[in-house]
Amino acid sequence: MGELLASGLHFAEITEEHLAGVLDIYNYYVLNTTVSFHTEPQTLTQMRQSVLNGDPRFKSYVLLQDGELQGYVLITRHKNKEAYDTSGEVSIYLKPGSGGQGLGGQSLRFIEERANELGFHVLVATVCADNEPSRRLFAKHGYEQSALFKEIGRKFGRWLDIVSYQKIIG
Repeated sequence: MGELLASGLHFAEITEEHLAGVLDIYNYYVLNTTVSFHTEPQTLTQMRQSVLNGDPRFKSYVLLQDGELQGYVLITRHKNKEAYDTSGEVSIYLKPGSGGQGLGGQSLRFIEERANELGFHVLVATVCADNEPSRRLFAKHGYEQSALFKEIGRKFGRWLDIVSYQKIIG
C-alpha cells in the first residue's frame, strides 16, 4: 500500500523486497561521497535494522517511479530520550543520477505529511556542509539552519562540518 502521485511517483513502506536496492543506494553514498558519514559499506543486516526498525512512528518509504526504485526517505529517532518523542530526523537518499528532477522535494513533502499524521512537531535534517543540493532542498522547503558543527567528522582524509536544519510542522 502506498500513495500514487500524478507524476507516476509512488511511495510505499519499505519491505524486505526493497532492502537490496536501498542498500545499493546507501552504499554508493558511503563509498563515493560525504553524504553519509559511514566509512565502510553497510550490510543487508545493518540496513534492515536501520529501515525496518519495528517502531510504528519511525517510518521508512521507498520512492518508486513507474515501478523503478528512485530512492528512499525515512523518519528516524532524533534522540533516544522521551522528551524528544515529538521530534524526528528526516533523511532522503536518491538513486545516483536521480537528482535535479524534483524527487527530493516531493519526497520531503510526502514525509512531512506522514510525520504530521504520526504526531511529530519538529523535523530535523542533518547534512554534511559540503552537500549543497541537500542544503538547498531543505532551505527551499522552509527548514531553518539551526546548528553548524565544525570538523565533527573525518572522511577521505578531510575534516567535515555538518549543518542541522529544522522545521516546525505541527
